[in-house]
Amino acid sequence: MSQAIAIADSQFDSEVLQADKPVLVYFWAPWCGPCRLTSTSIDWAAQAYADRLKVVKMEVDPSPGAVKAYKVEGVPALRLLKDNEVVWSHEGALVRDKLKTNLDDHLG
Repeated sequence: MSQAIAIADSQFDSEVLQADKPVLVYFWAPWCGPCRLTSTSIDWAAQAYADRLKVVKMEVDPSPGAVKAYKVEGVPALRLLKDNEVVWSHEGALVRDKLKTNLDDHLG
């Protein structure tokens, strides 16, 4: 069973930029209420798309490098990277159906 991998700035290069498939990066914070709602959709995506998508979680407070590099202005935030380029981004809570639609659109 696949699940989202918790990473920090120091792991971003190896876990995201060197990944052999698209990566969904989920930026979150423990003090963020909407993040609790979105987390269930992220865990679902990690399982449902395990064969064609890697899912990572980054807590924003201890990861300022990635937050700045990917212009995260609020949490929850999502960045879908394909070949190291952001092909989709979202700021704010997201329900499973919306996440599925966007992933299907970008993953084919």
